[in-house]
Amino acid sequence: MQRLSRVIIKLTIADFFLHSGWGLIAPIFAIFVTEQIEGGSLEIVAFAVATYWIAKSILQPFLANFLDIIKGDKDDFSFLVYGAYLVSLVPLGYYFANQVWHIFLLEFVRGVAMACIVPAWYGIFTKHINKGWEAFSWSIQSTSLGFAAGLSAAFGGIVAVVLGFETVFLFVFVLKLISATLLLSLRNQIFPEEKIIPGIFQRIRKK
Repeated sequence: MQRLSRVIIKLTIADFFLHSGWGLIAPIFAIFVTEQIEGGSLEIVAFAVATYWIAKSILQPFLANFLDIIKGDKDDFSFLVYGAYLVSLVPLGYYFANQVWHIFLLEFVRGVAMACIVPAWYGIFTKHINKGWEAFSWSIQSTSLGFAAGLSAAFGGIVAVVLGFETVFLFVFVLKLISATLLLSLRNQIFPEEKIIPGIFQRIRKK
């Protein structure tokens, strides 16, 4: 039996690109806010980060409960794909941001998007682990995140110094778009007998 299913492999790769994107921003976020945003300060950085975590933490359990109540993977898939495309717009927003309220709005949107992504991603991942390879599957996912965080942190700082913040944000936008598109491509593996247009409760069966 294959150790990792195609769904697990694609989810892991998509997760790598998703976290690589934010990993590029995280080390330079405070510098960006304090130097490039009008009225930016370390206090604003702290409250902006708090906005993300509070929004995500409040919404996530309710969305996860909803996904568990609705049986099947179709709604998980919809939340996953829509959330991934929504979060890909956040770095594009940072490209144009110049006011403090822009930062708070973008962090709130990121929190909402990740609240959609995380429970849906874990739900689909858990259901598609090959029996007997649970520890290996989760270790590969964790290793992928480790490489994403380490490589992107170093690379993000270099790009910011050499090419500027705007280039970093555009690069992050591309990485997150790749992640979202990889997740969208999972529909053929998760729903091999159906044609799915991502959308909550929307199903179109092949004729």
